[in-house]
Amino acid sequence: MSEEKTVAASVAMLKVLENWGVDHLYGYPGGSFNSTMAALADEKDRLKYVQIRHEQVGAMAASADAKLTGKLGVAFGSAGPGATNLLTGLYDAREDHAPVLALVGQTGTGVMNSHFFQEFNEDPIFEDVSVYCRTVMTAKSLPHVVDQAIREAYQHRGVAVVIIPNDLGYEQIPDLPYGSHGPSDEKKTPKVQPNAAEIDEFLDMVKKAKRPVFHVGRGIQDGGDAIIALSKKLQIPIVMTGLAKGYIDESYEGNLGMSNRAAHKAADEIMASTDLLITIGADFPFADLIYQTHQFKFVQVDNNRVELGRHHNLDLGIWSDATAFVEAALAKATPVPERAFMQAAIAYNKNWQDYMKRQEDDQTAPIKPAAIYKQINRIAEQDAIFSIDVGDNIINAFRHMHVSKKQKMVISALFASMGTGLPGALAAKLSYPDRQAIQVAGDGAFSMVMQDLITEKKYHLPIINVITSNTTLNFIKSEQDDVAMYHSGIHLADQNFAKIADGMGVEAVEVRDPADLAAAFDRAVEVTKAGRPFLIDVKISDERTLPVEELQLHQEGDHFVEGINPNYNANLELPQPKNVRDFLNSYGGEDLKTLPEFFESYGVKL
Repeated sequence: MSEEKTVAASVAMLKVLENWGVDHLYGYPGGSFNSTMAALADEKDRLKYVQIRHEQVGAMAASADAKLTGKLGVAFGSAGPGATNLLTGLYDAREDHAPVLALVGQTGTGVMNSHFFQEFNEDPIFEDVSVYCRTVMTAKSLPHVVDQAIREAYQHRGVAVVIIPNDLGYEQIPDLPYGSHGPSDEKKTPKVQPNAAEIDEFLDMVKKAKRPVFHVGRGIQDGGDAIIALSKKLQIPIVMTGLAKGYIDESYEGNLGMSNRAAHKAADEIMASTDLLITIGADFPFADLIYQTHQFKFVQVDNNRVELGRHHNLDLGIWSDATAFVEAALAKATPVPERAFMQAAIAYNKNWQDYMKRQEDDQTAPIKPAAIYKQINRIAEQDAIFSIDVGDNIINAFRHMHVSKKQKMVISALFASMGTGLPGALAAKLSYPDRQAIQVAGDGAFSMVMQDLITEKKYHLPIINVITSNTTLNFIKSEQDDVAMYHSGIHLADQNFAKIADGMGVEAVEVRDPADLAAAFDRAVEVTKAGRPFLIDVKISDERTLPVEELQLHQEGDHFVEGINPNYNANLELPQPKNVRDFLNSYGGEDLKTLPEFFESYGVKL
């Protein structure tokens, strides 16, 4: 009888990943993970190991992989600090519903529970962040557990964690096809459809409303054109969540942009005036603030029944795929005559867009962030991928960066972790090697992960890195502006990021004069097209951008009045505005009008 063919359990585990279509994973080696490192060497022709310089970067990159592709992202860390370093990236994946597998090292079974070096009970550490968490008990079960973990990550769109005692990975087990992935797993999930009664009730509520507004999230997916058609047919302006950017054509005059702090002025105030808010596929983390400004009827459409009514009392909840709902409503709706509210919203949006264009064209020193995004828009290829780090760049990207349907944008949305710009760009270039990758990060965020600029160099990843440097945590500084306190902890020591990049072998340039921006971005394109990463260190102004969230709308009799949040500039660091006109002028908004002015011009009645 022939001897049974065997394979190391760790190799069998990696073959499961390959079976599921994983072609790369991120991690940093440690003694407690050596059995898997040995397997990665064996499987190097089929599975690419990407050596990052901090496990947090690996987990963030895996999360970005999943967000960009919808496919499983994979990262690993060894026992002890290698394991705990994964957590920030894994929480980012959890909050943004990204399927990620984390492989975690553990000391060998022979010394477990003996207070051995770097040994601790890892299960409770990962229980909260994960939808599935298991410690492998036998070598033969290792590939089975990993296979199940992948299914759980996909099923629940979350994090699955497998903890692997190091010695088990070395053991020989039968060389069998352990992975369960098959053609059936490639089927598209059936879309939940609305019923006729729900569409009728929705259309009846729209008919009775005077100021209806769509608030559309990333659930719209491929339904961007359909929601625009419905907006035109029912005369309802669109406000987007940040994650919907790129799904809905931003050149459409009825697309007002984002609300809240990273907002467009028109979107913020139109939403504050609505009497019927219709949220479609939107998981809006600031809803408990923005949805409570005044009374309105509330319709929510979501394919996840758990989301219905989470952030506001429902007048109508519809369990449905967002695009399926929009298409059904579009088919049944009859055109609404031109609505004064819609025309006022369009005019208001045009007024705001003109203001943003002036900001982008501003060539005064120090460099204004909007001018940087003008250059990004100019050099971005039609299928570019943008990775935007947390901070003021979120505000400026939402306002000034153009993202088309063919392009992609990745951010840390609900967890909002700084330091995700560079990992997101790594993921973009590894998942889509033929597409342009651009990351934008402030000096505070980039400082957290800049060691992994060397990862771009090591793996020849031609990424354009744009660092906006003003030696200030400006997003937090703006928050402290509106609290009766001294600015505290927000000033950063200056760094020459171009020289740091040069020390890593990455070509770079520092820009201080607005006139030099175009040449710097042209050089970035030239270098990255030649297959090398490039860094632009832009020294920018620390001036606060127009905080539209500080404007407040309230009803007086039959009209709205616009005012300023009484907490604005509570620390008196800025000139104190006397009124709304003075407030707008202080941010270069002399030509900006208020919503009540547009309502009066277009005869909008309350």
